[in-house]
Amino acid sequence: MNMVWQQMATMSSIDIGLWVTGLMLVLVVLGMRVAFAAALAGFLGLLWIFTAKLGFEKGLMVAIKMAGTIPHSKISTVALSLIPTFILIGFLAYHAGLTRALFEAAKRWVGWLPGGMAVATVFSTAGFAAVSGASVATSAVFARIAIPEMLKLGYDKRFAAGVVAAGGTLASLIPPSAILVIYAIIVEQDVGALLMAGFLPGIVSALIYAGLVIVLARLRQDLGPPVQGYGWRERFAALPGALPIFIVTGIIFVCIYGGVGTPTEAGALGAFIILCLAAYKGMRWHDLRGALLETAKLTAMIFTIIWGVLLYVRFLGFADLPGTFADWISGLEQSPLLTLILILCAYAILGMFMDAIGMLLLTLPVVYPAVIALNGGVGVSAADSAFGLSETGCAIWFGIIVVKMAELCLITPPIGLNCFVVAGVRPECSVQDVFRGVTPFFIADILTIAVLILMPQIVLWLPSLIGAV
Repeated sequence: MNMVWQQMATMSSIDIGLWVTGLMLVLVVLGMRVAFAAALAGFLGLLWIFTAKLGFEKGLMVAIKMAGTIPHSKISTVALSLIPTFILIGFLAYHAGLTRALFEAAKRWVGWLPGGMAVATVFSTAGFAAVSGASVATSAVFARIAIPEMLKLGYDKRFAAGVVAAGGTLASLIPPSAILVIYAIIVEQDVGALLMAGFLPGIVSALIYAGLVIVLARLRQDLGPPVQGYGWRERFAALPGALPIFIVTGIIFVCIYGGVGTPTEAGALGAFIILCLAAYKGMRWHDLRGALLETAKLTAMIFTIIWGVLLYVRFLGFADLPGTFADWISGLEQSPLLTLILILCAYAILGMFMDAIGMLLLTLPVVYPAVIALNGGVGVSAADSAFGLSETGCAIWFGIIVVKMAELCLITPPIGLNCFVVAGVRPECSVQDVFRGVTPFFIADILTIAVLILMPQIVLWLPSLIGAV
């Protein structure tokens, strides 16, 4: 036993980092929640490193102190406070009836297309994403609203469920996005610039989803018929009901990008406006209570993942894994673009076993420095970089691409959270039905990622207008 301990005590920090990371991955595969697996692995890793340097008693005290101070110091940052406000906006909009009004307007305007109700679902989820910021909430809301309407018209139930699950992922890109906020905090980039950068890619993704739906509906007539019978009078009559969502979205954009207020203040103002609208429309106390409880549950889940992973991230810093991995990646004798594609493929595999937020929190401290090194390093100019982007531009561009990859986690078996949410809300659709229904949308996501890689200006154009790039 003493010999084993001596060998463990003499291991290098890199070896300790690899062993602890392997332990964490095993725990995740065995079914332990990412937050708790990462927290346990991070604490054991810190204990291991400091015990080797200071002895067991002092090492244990240092590890315990870090476990108590790191989560609080990071979670108490102002930037994270905007997450619950944006989530609250989405739930209040649903209880105020604004979501149904948005869906009705989309149905009347695009329902005449092949697979029109599914196309309307895609565009209405995109609109709701502009005030929600939470993919799971978006999927849950439209599983209640859109799926019954599609089934009533004779849509294939797997197709209907798949559209809702995939459409919900648009909230990961379209601002205000909770995942983009978390990415910005991890890599220490401007939150407003990241939120601005996600707008056009989110629209592109929604258009590609809609195009896929139309193509599938043309190839298979039984998937979903178009909606007929709405004239121009009915279409324009549906717009006022959906207008509040666009007003709130505009207010948030003006606050953030016009310099009127911080993202947190914009989220709080948006939540207040939606609350006033909900009260005006007669929202009852139990609806308000439900919105607050749902917001609290989702916020608690996100923050639990964050504080658990932060312990592991701090351990990675002491183990020097990020720097070692970055040096190894930048030293590969292959094109940087091929290396980037391989990194994205690794994300696709990890997404089969981890939720999106946990995956990003775990990997970005290691992967982000490697991508910056691939581009040319810290402080590189666009002219001298591998991807033709400055350091800040590369950080924003990679953030949008990796968040789009994280969307795949939400619909990828066996963990795909959006699929389980849709199946839970609609008992007539099994989890297997939802996973089969989202399969075609993988093609759309791959196409979107390819477009964003080949045309980075789609990502960087809006941030460049405010001087962020």
